[in-house]
This record gives sequence, structure tokens and C-alpha cells, in this order.
Amino acid sequence: MTTGFYTHADCALHEMGADHPECPQRLAAIEDRLIAAQIAPWLERHDDAPFASLEALERAHSALYVADLKQRGDFTEGHEWIDADTLMNPHTWQAALRAAGTAISATDAVIDGHLHNAFCAIRPPGHHATRDQAMGFCFFGNVAVAARHALDVRGLERVAIVDFDVHHGNGTQDIFRGDARVLMVSFFQHPFYPYSGAEGNQSNMLNVPVPAYTRGDVVRRIVTEQWLPRLREFAPQMLFISAGFDAHREDDMGQMGLVEDDYAWITRQLVDFAEAQCEGRIVSCLEGGYNLSALGRSVAEHVRVLAGLDG
Repeated sequence: MTTGFYTHADCALHEMGADHPECPQRLAAIEDRLIAAQIAPWLERHDDAPFASLEALERAHSALYVADLKQRGDFTEGHEWIDADTLMNPHTWQAALRAAGTAISATDAVIDGHLHNAFCAIRPPGHHATRDQAMGFCFFGNVAVAARHALDVRGLERVAIVDFDVHHGNGTQDIFRGDARVLMVSFFQHPFYPYSGAEGNQSNMLNVPVPAYTRGDVVRRIVTEQWLPRLREFAPQMLFISAGFDAHREDDMGQMGLVEDDYAWITRQLVDFAEAQCEGRIVSCLEGGYNLSALGRSVAEHVRVLAGLDG
């Protein structure tokens, strides 16, 4: 089993101010923990993914939105406010293109059989970016762009997106609402930002809202009793994971109670499913996770299972 670790130096150039929780240090915390846990040597590292093309972005986002964001990102110093908690700096456009391009590159490698699965340590994150709006620290839906690439360019017929962030992936839902080729399953704290996802499921969405202080035993039942039966019924040819780690009990961005063992367990269920159903194909992309220690530890357990080092 070969697991790819994808990242790019450009992803650390985007920053939204000294006190902003979605910071470049998140990527350093992940890399440091993978080294400390002796996982890094087992991964096939990729640091050179290309930029996503405008055509690739426009499979998930409107051309008008992409053009507007490109124009807004053309400045040389300071920050440009996008919404109340999302800012651009002069490198944001470059970083966002690189993050989406990295997800596409990992997708190609997995589909081509060069890798069994892959984890993308990329930022800015993506699952709040709707078809025509940046929000919630997100500019382009990295997972959505990669999933559309798998479908529209690489010819897959069905893919599933698993989202385990503490926040609902409203952008992913907006992009794929009603698309019969895509199944999205998620859990998220509710009521909580972005205050969506609990209004009723569409035919291709299985969103499971949970209250604050929900712990791992409840989440494990959701995976076993709701996610996995729906995934088996859908029979995807590939899994994409929006991997958010802000549901950890140490993360102040949410009020859920997961720990590293819960993320490892969830990942094991998804790996086992992918092995049985879709040739093991998984591409996982970083979303949330803002307590640097908890983030590093949780990602390490996630990647340990992807790489088959948990046995």
C-alpha cells in the first residue's frame, strides 16, 4: 500500500493576519508530527503539484466568481476582506490555485494506480466555498474541484465525498446538490456555523447534525448505522475526504468531543470500505483543525491508517 503525502510551499504563503486561526503554522504542525511519529518515511512525498487551471476551477465554480476572485487578489500588500472572517493577502490567489491543483494531482495519481491513496496537506481549505462565494476561510472547493475532475475528465461515473469537519460543508453541498453522480455524507455540530445542513437531505446528501459536546461513541454509530449503509448502496468508484479535525475536544473552534482514536477509527472504516468497493481509491484533503497540537496528532493517526501502519 503506497500512500502519497501532498503539500506545496505556496500553501504557506496565504495568511489572514497574525491572530487568525487558519494560519500557515497548521501545515508545519502536521509535518512535525508526522516526523515525530515516524510516519513520514513511509509516505511518498509530493511537493510539486501544478496550479489548477481556470477550466478545472470552473467545473465547480462559476466563471464569473473565478474571474472576480482573481481580480480581487491582484494587489501587493496588506489584506482584502472577503467576508467577516475570510481575507486575501497578495499570495492568496496563488495558494488557492496550488491547493486545488494539488488535490487534482493526487486524484490523477490514485486513479492511475501510482498511489493507493493520498493525503493533501493544503490550505486554504475549501468545503465552505460555494459555487459563487468565498466564505469560512475557503476560496475554492478543493475536494469539489478534484471530484469534478475525476468525473468530467477522468471518466469515473460515481464518487462519494465524506466530510467529518465540525462545520457543515455547505459549499460542497451547494456545488453537488442534485448531482446523481456524487454522494456526500457528513456529520457536523448544529446549530453552528454556517447554520446549514439540517434543513433536510437531498437525494444525494446524507447530512447528520449533532449537538455540541457529542463524543466519539455517537459519531461511531453514525458511521456504522448511517454512512456505511448509504455508501454501500451508492457503490462509488472513489472516495474523497474533506478531513476536518476541529471536532477534536481540544479545539476551541467547536464544541465536540472527538479524540485521535476516533479519527483513526473513522479512517479505518473508510479504508476498509474503499478496499472492498473502489479499489482502495481515497484522496483526503485537509479542511479544519485549529489547535495545532490536536491537529498534528489527529492528522498523524488519519495518515497512519491510510498508510496501513495501524495493524
